[in-house]
Amino acid sequence: MMRGRRVIALTGAGCSTESGIPDYRGPGAKPRRPMQYREFVGSAAARVRYWARATVGWPRMKTAQPNAAHRAIASLEEGGAIVGVITQNVDGLHGVAGSERVVELHGALARVRCLSCRSITSRDAIHARLIADNPWLIDRLGGADVAPDGDAELDAEAINGFRVPACACGGAWKPDVVFFGENVPRATVDHAWALFDQAEVLLVAGSSLTVWSGYRFVRRAVERGMPVAIVNVGPTRGDGDASLKLEGALGDVLPRLAAVLA
Repeated sequence: MMRGRRVIALTGAGCSTESGIPDYRGPGAKPRRPMQYREFVGSAAARVRYWARATVGWPRMKTAQPNAAHRAIASLEEGGAIVGVITQNVDGLHGVAGSERVVELHGALARVRCLSCRSITSRDAIHARLIADNPWLIDRLGGADVAPDGDAELDAEAINGFRVPACACGGAWKPDVVFFGENVPRATVDHAWALFDQAEVLLVAGSSLTVWSGYRFVRRAVERGMPVAIVNVGPTRGDGDASLKLEGALGDVLPRLAAVLA
Protein backbone atom coordinates (compact mmCIF):
# COMPACT_ATOMS: atom_id res chain seq x y z
CA MET A 1 0.00 0.00 0.00
CA MET A 2 2.79 2.43 0.90
CA ARG A 3 5.87 0.92 -0.71
CA GLY A 4 7.11 3.17 -3.50
CA ARG A 5 4.43 5.81 -2.87
CA ARG A 6 4.85 9.22 -1.27
CA VAL A 7 3.38 9.29 2.24
CA ILE A 8 2.24 12.21 4.41
CA ALA A 9 2.14 11.45 8.14
CA LEU A 10 -0.56 12.95 10.36
CA THR A 11 0.38 12.45 14.00
CA GLY A 12 -1.48 12.93 17.26
CA ALA A 13 -0.94 12.60 20.98
CA GLY A 14 -0.54 8.83 20.78
CA CYS A 15 2.80 9.44 19.10
CA SER A 16 4.15 11.06 22.28
CA THR A 17 2.67 8.94 25.05
CA GLU A 18 5.77 6.75 25.07
CA SER A 19 7.78 9.91 25.76
CA GLY A 20 5.84 10.42 28.98
CA ILE A 21 3.37 12.98 27.61
CA PRO A 22 -0.21 11.85 28.31
CA ASP A 23 -3.12 11.75 25.89
CA TYR A 24 -6.51 13.42 26.43
CA ARG A 25 -8.50 10.61 24.83
CA GLY A 26 -6.37 7.48 24.72
CA PRO A 27 -7.00 4.35 26.78
CA GLY A 28 -6.58 5.11 30.48
CA ALA A 29 -6.62 8.88 30.01
CA LYS A 30 -7.95 10.78 33.01
CA PRO A 31 -11.06 12.90 32.38
CA ARG A 32 -9.89 16.50 32.26
CA ARG A 33 -11.22 19.85 31.11
CA PRO A 34 -8.52 21.69 29.15
CA MET A 35 -8.20 25.46 29.03
CA GLN A 36 -10.68 27.07 26.64
CA TYR A 37 -9.61 29.93 24.38
CA ARG A 38 -12.44 32.28 25.34
CA GLU A 39 -11.84 31.63 29.02
CA PHE A 40 -8.11 32.38 28.70
CA VAL A 41 -8.48 35.65 26.77
CA GLY A 42 -11.49 36.83 28.77
CA SER A 43 -10.42 36.12 32.34
CA ALA A 44 -7.33 37.33 34.19
CA ALA A 45 -8.03 34.71 36.86
CA ALA A 46 -8.02 31.96 34.23
CA ARG A 47 -4.66 33.19 32.92
CA VAL A 48 -3.19 33.16 36.43
CA ARG A 49 -4.47 29.61 36.98
CA TYR A 50 -3.11 28.44 33.64
CA TRP A 51 0.33 29.99 34.04
CA ALA A 52 0.74 28.76 37.62
CA ARG A 53 0.04 25.19 36.51
CA ALA A 54 2.02 25.54 33.29
CA THR A 55 5.05 26.81 35.20
CA VAL A 56 5.10 23.61 37.25
CA GLY A 57 4.57 21.43 34.19
CA TRP A 58 7.07 23.03 31.81
CA PRO A 59 10.30 21.36 33.04
CA ARG A 60 8.89 17.89 32.37
CA MET A 61 7.60 18.91 28.94
CA LYS A 62 10.91 20.53 28.04
CA THR A 63 12.98 17.50 29.00
CA ALA A 64 10.75 14.94 27.22
CA GLN A 65 12.67 13.04 24.56
CA PRO A 66 11.59 11.54 21.23
CA ASN A 67 10.68 7.87 21.28
CA ALA A 68 11.00 5.11 18.71
CA ALA A 69 7.90 6.34 16.84
CA HIS A 70 9.33 9.83 16.32
CA ARG A 71 12.66 8.39 15.22
CA ALA A 72 11.00 5.99 12.77
CA ILE A 73 9.06 8.84 11.15
CA ALA A 74 12.23 10.92 10.88
CA SER A 75 14.09 8.03 9.26
CA LEU A 76 11.25 7.54 6.76
CA GLU A 77 11.45 11.22 5.83
CA GLU A 78 15.22 11.03 5.49
CA GLY A 79 14.85 8.03 3.20
CA GLY A 80 12.26 9.78 1.03
CA ALA A 81 9.28 7.57 1.90
CA ILE A 82 7.56 10.31 3.90
CA VAL A 83 7.24 13.78 2.34
CA GLY A 84 6.60 15.43 5.70
CA VAL A 85 4.66 15.45 8.95
CA ILE A 86 1.48 17.26 9.91
CA THR A 87 1.24 17.02 13.69
CA GLN A 88 -1.45 17.91 16.18
CA ASN A 89 1.13 17.77 18.96
CA VAL A 90 2.67 20.85 20.57
CA ASP A 91 5.73 19.20 22.15
CA GLY A 92 8.21 19.73 19.29
CA LEU A 93 9.49 16.16 19.49
CA HIS A 94 9.31 15.50 15.75
CA GLY A 95 11.87 18.23 15.17
CA VAL A 96 14.09 16.97 17.97
CA ALA A 97 13.97 13.49 16.41
CA GLY A 98 15.24 14.87 13.10
CA SER A 99 12.10 15.46 11.02
CA GLU A 100 12.62 18.58 8.92
CA ARG A 101 9.33 19.09 7.08
CA VAL A 102 6.91 19.47 9.97
CA VAL A 103 3.71 21.51 10.16
CA GLU A 104 2.65 22.03 13.78
CA LEU A 105 -1.10 22.43 13.36
CA HIS A 106 -1.67 23.43 16.97
CA GLY A 107 1.50 25.43 17.50
CA ALA A 108 4.37 24.84 19.92
CA LEU A 109 4.66 25.16 23.69
CA ALA A 110 8.27 26.33 23.30
CA ARG A 111 6.99 29.71 22.03
CA VAL A 112 4.90 32.37 23.77
CA ARG A 113 2.97 35.13 21.99
CA CYS A 114 1.59 38.42 23.29
CA LEU A 115 -2.16 38.73 22.76
CA SER A 116 -1.82 42.49 22.17
CA CYS A 117 1.30 43.26 20.12
CA ARG A 118 1.66 39.65 18.79
CA SER A 119 5.39 39.56 19.56
CA ILE A 120 6.90 36.12 20.15
CA THR A 121 9.44 35.09 22.76
CA SER A 122 10.77 31.78 23.99
CA ARG A 123 8.98 29.76 26.64
CA ASP A 124 12.27 29.45 28.53
CA ALA A 125 12.54 33.23 28.81
CA ILE A 126 8.99 33.55 30.15
CA HIS A 127 9.54 30.57 32.45
CA ALA A 128 12.58 32.27 34.00
CA ARG A 129 10.49 35.39 34.69
CA LEU A 130 7.65 33.34 36.16
CA ILE A 131 10.04 31.59 38.55
CA ALA A 132 11.73 34.87 39.51
CA ASP A 133 8.33 36.36 40.39
CA ASN A 134 7.07 33.21 42.12
CA PRO A 135 10.11 31.59 43.76
CA TRP A 136 8.03 29.41 46.10
CA LEU A 137 7.17 27.16 43.13
CA ILE A 138 10.79 26.04 42.67
CA ASP A 139 10.32 22.98 44.89
CA ARG A 140 7.25 21.92 42.90
CA LEU A 141 8.76 22.07 39.42
CA GLY A 142 8.27 18.89 37.44
CA GLY A 143 6.79 17.11 40.40
CA ALA A 144 3.10 17.05 39.50
CA ASP A 145 1.08 15.10 36.96
CA VAL A 146 1.55 16.82 33.61
CA ALA A 147 -1.34 17.21 31.17
CA PRO A 148 -1.13 16.89 27.36
CA ASP A 149 -1.12 20.68 26.97
CA GLY A 150 1.82 21.06 29.33
CA ASP A 151 0.22 22.32 32.52
CA ALA A 152 0.07 20.34 35.75
CA GLU A 153 -2.18 19.62 38.69
CA LEU A 154 -1.70 22.30 41.34
CA ASP A 155 -3.61 23.10 44.52
CA ALA A 156 -5.47 26.37 44.99
CA GLU A 157 -3.07 27.52 47.69
CA ALA A 158 -0.17 27.58 45.25
CA ILE A 159 -2.24 29.45 42.67
CA ASN A 160 -3.36 32.17 45.08
CA GLY A 161 -0.99 35.12 44.83
CA PHE A 162 0.70 33.82 41.69
CA ARG A 163 2.09 36.69 39.61
CA VAL A 164 2.13 36.62 35.81
CA PRO A 165 4.53 39.06 34.09
CA ALA A 166 3.13 41.15 31.26
CA CYS A 167 4.63 41.86 27.86
CA ALA A 168 6.59 45.12 27.49
CA CYS A 169 3.51 46.53 25.74
CA GLY A 170 1.36 45.62 28.75
CA GLY A 171 -0.39 42.76 26.97
CA ALA A 172 -0.97 39.23 28.23
CA TRP A 173 1.23 36.31 27.26
CA LYS A 174 -0.30 33.15 25.80
CA PRO A 175 1.54 29.98 24.78
CA ASP A 176 1.75 29.93 21.00
CA VAL A 177 -0.60 26.97 20.76
CA VAL A 178 -4.19 26.57 19.59
CA PHE A 179 -6.45 26.25 22.63
CA PHE A 180 -9.76 24.40 22.55
CA GLY A 181 -12.30 26.64 20.83
CA GLU A 182 -9.61 28.51 18.89
CA ASN A 183 -9.09 28.25 15.12
CA VAL A 184 -5.90 26.99 13.52
CA PRO A 185 -4.25 29.98 11.76
CA ARG A 186 -5.02 30.15 8.05
CA ALA A 187 -1.33 30.23 7.09
CA THR A 188 -0.70 27.04 9.05
CA VAL A 189 -3.61 25.26 7.36
CA ASP A 190 -2.37 26.39 3.94
CA HIS A 191 1.12 25.09 4.72
CA ALA A 192 -0.35 21.74 5.78
CA TRP A 193 -2.38 21.43 2.58
CA ALA A 194 0.69 22.26 0.47
CA LEU A 195 2.55 19.38 2.12
CA PHE A 196 -0.48 17.09 1.86
CA ASP A 197 -0.71 17.77 -1.89
CA GLN A 198 2.73 16.21 -2.42
CA ALA A 199 1.61 12.83 -1.09
CA GLU A 200 -0.14 9.76 -2.47
CA VAL A 201 -0.94 8.03 0.84
CA LEU A 202 -2.06 9.38 4.21
CA LEU A 203 -0.62 7.69 7.32
CA VAL A 204 -2.44 8.60 10.56
CA ALA A 205 -0.32 7.79 13.60
CA GLY A 206 -1.61 8.09 17.15
CA SER A 207 -4.63 10.32 16.60
CA SER A 208 -8.24 9.60 17.51
CA LEU A 209 -9.19 12.14 14.80
CA THR A 210 -11.86 13.49 17.14
CA VAL A 211 -11.24 17.13 16.24
CA TRP A 212 -11.81 18.48 12.74
CA SER A 213 -8.33 20.01 12.48
CA GLY A 214 -6.98 16.49 11.94
CA TYR A 215 -9.95 14.63 10.52
CA ARG A 216 -10.23 17.05 7.60
CA PHE A 217 -7.11 15.48 6.07
CA VAL A 218 -8.73 12.04 6.15
CA ARG A 219 -11.83 13.42 4.45
CA ARG A 220 -9.74 15.11 1.74
CA ALA A 221 -7.82 11.88 1.17
CA VAL A 222 -11.08 9.95 0.74
CA GLU A 223 -12.37 12.57 -1.70
CA ARG A 224 -9.22 12.17 -3.78
CA GLY A 225 -9.15 8.41 -3.62
CA MET A 226 -5.95 8.42 -1.58
CA PRO A 227 -5.42 5.33 0.60
CA VAL A 228 -5.57 6.02 4.35
CA ALA A 229 -3.60 3.89 6.80
CA ILE A 230 -4.22 4.32 10.54
CA VAL A 231 -2.00 3.13 13.38
CA ASN A 232 -3.51 3.72 16.81
CA VAL A 233 -4.39 2.17 20.14
CA GLY A 234 -8.18 2.17 20.24
CA PRO A 235 -10.85 3.31 17.76
CA THR A 236 -10.64 6.51 15.74
CA ARG A 237 -13.13 8.70 13.93
CA GLY A 238 -11.53 7.68 10.65
CA ASP A 239 -11.67 3.90 11.01
CA GLY A 240 -14.48 3.66 8.47
CA ASP A 241 -12.41 5.63 5.96
CA ALA A 242 -9.22 3.60 6.36
CA SER A 243 -7.87 1.19 3.78
CA LEU A 244 -5.72 -0.26 6.58
CA LYS A 245 -6.06 -0.06 10.38
CA LEU A 246 -3.39 -1.39 12.72
CA GLU A 247 -3.85 -1.58 16.49
CA GLY A 248 -0.64 -1.25 18.46
CA ALA A 249 1.84 0.99 20.23
CA LEU A 250 3.47 3.33 17.74
CA GLY A 251 6.91 2.76 19.22
CA ASP A 252 6.56 -0.86 18.14
CA VAL A 253 4.63 -0.59 14.86
CA LEU A 254 6.35 2.38 13.20
CA PRO A 255 9.94 1.09 13.46
CA ARG A 256 8.74 -2.12 11.78
CA LEU A 257 7.07 -0.07 9.08
CA ALA A 258 10.27 1.91 8.61
CA ALA A 259 12.23 -1.32 8.21
CA VAL A 260 9.82 -2.55 5.54
CA LEU A 261 9.81 0.72 3.58
CA ALA A 262 13.56 1.37 3.87
